[in-house]
Amino acid sequence: MYKLGIDVGGTNTDAVLIDEKRSVIASAKAPTTGDVYSGILAAIDGVLRGTDIDKSNITQAMLGTTHCTNAIVERRNLAKIGILRIGAPATLSVPPMVDWSDDLRSVAEEIEIIGGGFEFDGKKLAEFDKAAAVRFFERCKAKGLSSIAISSVFSTVRDDHEAEAARLAREVLGDRIHLSLSGKIGSMGLIERENATILNAALYKVSQSFTEGFANSLLEHGVTNAEVYFSQNDGTLMNAQAAKKYPILTIACGPTNSIRGASYLSKLNDAIVIDVGGTTTDIGVLQNSFPRESGIAVTIGGVRTNFRMPDVISFGLGGGSIVREQDGKVTVGPDSVGYQITEKALVFGGDTLTATDVAVRLGVADVGDASKAAHISGELAEKAMARIIEMVEDNIDAMKVSNGDVDVVLVGGGSILLPETLKGASKIHKPPHFAVANAIGSAISKVSGTYEKLVSYDETPREKALEVAKKEAIEMAVQSGAARETVEIIDVEDTLLQYHDGNTCRVKIKAAGELA
Repeated sequence: MYKLGIDVGGTNTDAVLIDEKRSVIASAKAPTTGDVYSGILAAIDGVLRGTDIDKSNITQAMLGTTHCTNAIVERRNLAKIGILRIGAPATLSVPPMVDWSDDLRSVAEEIEIIGGGFEFDGKKLAEFDKAAAVRFFERCKAKGLSSIAISSVFSTVRDDHEAEAARLAREVLGDRIHLSLSGKIGSMGLIERENATILNAALYKVSQSFTEGFANSLLEHGVTNAEVYFSQNDGTLMNAQAAKKYPILTIACGPTNSIRGASYLSKLNDAIVIDVGGTTTDIGVLQNSFPRESGIAVTIGGVRTNFRMPDVISFGLGGGSIVREQDGKVTVGPDSVGYQITEKALVFGGDTLTATDVAVRLGVADVGDASKAAHISGELAEKAMARIIEMVEDNIDAMKVSNGDVDVVLVGGGSILLPETLKGASKIHKPPHFAVANAIGSAISKVSGTYEKLVSYDETPREKALEVAKKEAIEMAVQSGAARETVEIIDVEDTLLQYHDGNTCRVKIKAAGELA
């Protein structure tokens, strides 16, 4: 039995085929195309062409995609939606989407704030205004809206009113309505959680497109027996149904796939991972073989959100980064020739000086025709390489939590730019198949369950509360498709909340296991 892993990057779409022993038996790269699907088809074609296996033995296919990120950043293919906030009168002073740009705010056809919600301790803030909710959904129905974002005050503590609103929405709009409930998406903090929920609702059509498109791409290549999964931004997988329901969770899955792939290839559980692509470099942290999660609000397309995201620094350095010299100063990027590197870089017969040309000129990399980079002056090349190294070393320091040196894993096709030593790195690892680590990360990913709740240790002893939370997280992972015997706890957090009365903590437990 085989697994097919695919990851769509900004420059290349990578594909790998791995067997039951998780050995890579074939890999392929194809330029990422404007319509995305052509690149996916080419990558699938390339990886299958490299082997003579029976396609019926491919039983699982995983895709990590940039569809949702691109849709938000480029403001394309977003659905018109309705937004319902449950929190009047307490939240009327700050309306939904208050700091959004006009072009993105236009996705909202109907916006309403109604009575309801809860306090931080679960006490009712106000009665749920059922009549107002029904009137709102009727207006949405009149406008033909197919996606609704529902958020409520402290719904991560208690989501009764969101659940009641969802029930009413289905009564008025029918069972086919796409509902995004903030308590299932974001964390503490109404505005950021609401923002993430609105984006999730607006991605409704995009999610349908990439889930159905990937399934059709597989069928076109005769891969008919594979269960389809999609990469999440925490380094785990979800099925097609979940991907349609929570498309926002695919955002930033590319870097997490690379981090998971780096862990598998290097056999390291804790390290800094540097993924150099054709346009950008992503630096993240391996923590117990999974990406370290960001602890701060994350901005996506100019919108502040607080749903889970990997702690990753991205900057404009890649194999296609354009190198310029002006008044003795040399710059590298942030603009890049991207997927056109094989046409525009000097070593491939082009006329644009890129970071790859510099690496070839200095003997760091061996690609293309080195003679076509021989005319680059040594001084220019050295200055450009010094700038490349400086950018990477500065960001390694930014990701470290102590001043000690750490293991560093280099992955991505563009990592050929980097030397064998870097300040801040105790050892540089560049494992086999490093160029397709992202696709490998997609193929070997597990499924997870995360349990999060506010608990008073005055009412429930800490040991008992954590035990209950761990059992709940394990059950959530099993429900998501994990084999029970493989599930293990991979992260435990309990944070004391100073603004709460008594000994109240935010308990967050994450469990993960192999696909059943």
